[in-house]
Amino acid sequence: MTEPTETPPALSLHDYLPYRLAVTSNQVSRVVAHAYQARFGLTVWEWRVIALLGEKEPMTAQALSDIAAMDKVSVSRAVKALVGRGLVVRAERAADRRSRDLRLTDTGRTLYRDITPVALGAEADVLDGLDAAEVASLVRLLETVRGRAEELLGTAPD
Repeated sequence: MTEPTETPPALSLHDYLPYRLAVTSNQVSRVVAHAYQARFGLTVWEWRVIALLGEKEPMTAQALSDIAAMDKVSVSRAVKALVGRGLVVRAERAADRRSRDLRLTDTGRTLYRDITPVALGAEADVLDGLDAAEVASLVRLLETVRGRAEELLGTAPD
C-alpha cells in the first residue's frame, strides 16, 4: 500500500510571474514589431541589434547577447542578415582577433534614425492609459525584478 503524498502547491500559470512577463513581453514586442516590420523589413532580433548599435558602437556579438539577454543564435542570425543587407559591418578587433566589432553602416544609421520614431510611437501606444507616475513605477519595478534575477544568476554588475 502506498503512502498518501502531499498535494503540491497549486500553480495557476496565468498568475505565475515568469509566464506573465513572457506573455507581456511577447505581446508588446509584437505590437512594436507590427509598427516597423512591413515598412522596414526587419525582424524583432534585427531591430534590437540595430537599436543597440545605434546607442553604442562598436559592439561584439557577445556583448549584444549579454546586454539584450538574447540567445547567441538569434544574435548571429540577425547580424548575418544585417551584414547581408549592408546595414552592419564586421571589423577584426586588434585586441582579440577571434571576435569582431560590429558597427552600423551609413545606411544602417539612417535606418536607425528612421525607425526610432516609429518604435517610440508604438511604445507610446502600448503605454497609453498610464500616467507618467505609473510608467515610472512600471520601469522601476521591472528594473528591480531584472536586477534581482541577475543577482540570482550571478550576472549582476559589481
